[in-house]
Amino acid sequence: MLIRFRMANHRSFRDEHELSLIATEFDEGTARGTGLKHRGRDVAIQPVLGVFGANASGKTNLLDGFRLMRDAVRDSFADWGKTPETVPREPFKLDPACREETSLFEVDLVLGRTPVRYTYGFELSDERIEAEWLHAYPHGRRNVWFDREADRSAAEGGEFVFKGEGYKGERDALVKLTRPNALFLSVGATLNDPQLSLIHRWFVNDLWPMPSERNSRARPGLTERLLIHPVLAEDYHRRIVRLLQSADLGVTRLDTDPETGKIRLWHRTPDGGESPLDFRTEESLGTHAWFAFLGPMLTVLEQGAVLLVDELDSSLHPTLAAEVVRVFQNPTSNPHGAQLIFTTHDATLLGSAVLDRPLSRDQVWITAKKRSGETELYPLTEAKPRKEENLERGYLRGRYGGVPRVTAGEIARELSWQEAKTTA
Repeated sequence: MLIRFRMANHRSFRDEHELSLIATEFDEGTARGTGLKHRGRDVAIQPVLGVFGANASGKTNLLDGFRLMRDAVRDSFADWGKTPETVPREPFKLDPACREETSLFEVDLVLGRTPVRYTYGFELSDERIEAEWLHAYPHGRRNVWFDREADRSAAEGGEFVFKGEGYKGERDALVKLTRPNALFLSVGATLNDPQLSLIHRWFVNDLWPMPSERNSRARPGLTERLLIHPVLAEDYHRRIVRLLQSADLGVTRLDTDPETGKIRLWHRTPDGGESPLDFRTEESLGTHAWFAFLGPMLTVLEQGAVLLVDELDSSLHPTLAAEVVRVFQNPTSNPHGAQLIFTTHDATLLGSAVLDRPLSRDQVWITAKKRSGETELYPLTEAKPRKEENLERGYLRGRYGGVPRVTAGEIARELSWQEAKTTA
């Protein structure tokens, strides 16, 4: 379970920003318990966060920070060694000084049947891992598994500090195998260290970035694989068909074309019968989007994982988007504590308490672009909205920020002026 994510100097994020899923006093009953306590109080975590903001405000870059962190954990040991003294990162470009500063990534997690909080993070330069750390909090007290700092005078991966007996792995052997541009976590997990593998598995198995609209060919891939899985296909076939039918797409059933082996959906016909449509060429974009979404959604719900979706509203109709939020909110449909973090422009997800809005007040975050070009990230709760407040109206009117600084009619006037100048 994800508690928070911290990032700095990545794409449009110049300064350090934190995305927190910890429930606040504005929680409206959607948060889940973690089994952890802070200052004697239970710590509860939100299953859903929606990130709102104007175009080019940094919403996508926030999710891309998760992607970079996951790829670093997964690939640094095997792939980064192919280009020595090189680390693939994307610091803030609009200030040349940021190229000389490190990029920071950190997560707080709750893992294990007996819940334990872990903090794992690292800092990157263009050439190496400048810092890396992993701390555990059994019984609420910090236990430093390792702290790492770069040592530019040495060829090895830097200086390591192990405190206490919390981390029991082969310390010296793993340190010797850790290159300056490889994460110690990746090295340990690759060599089957059981403690480091616990954290590594979360990044590899439990953090799911949904393929973007730009990668349309990859989007339906997971749903298709589930439908042909030798063990899971029958169960997922039943669930996927039921969800396709409930979305009012006209779908009656699903099967595999005996000639091509490709998935095909059958639709109702005016005479009461049914007929298949070619999935790639004849199905609507809306049907494609919902079909593609079902595989990742069902998988993370089953695993209790985290699903990251960029521009949920470009994939799904507002009604379906609201239903997806409610699926993750509901303990019955989400019994394993899966989490959904998405970006969107769809203000109807805010609504008002009277209209049974899908998102509560502390499940909404805002991205805003400063004049300097950098992104600012903050929670809606900074505005201290009242429970009965219509968040949709307040957001669209700019009360919370995160909307384009464009006055009504400004673009039309600009076009009219350009047309007049052309014809003069």
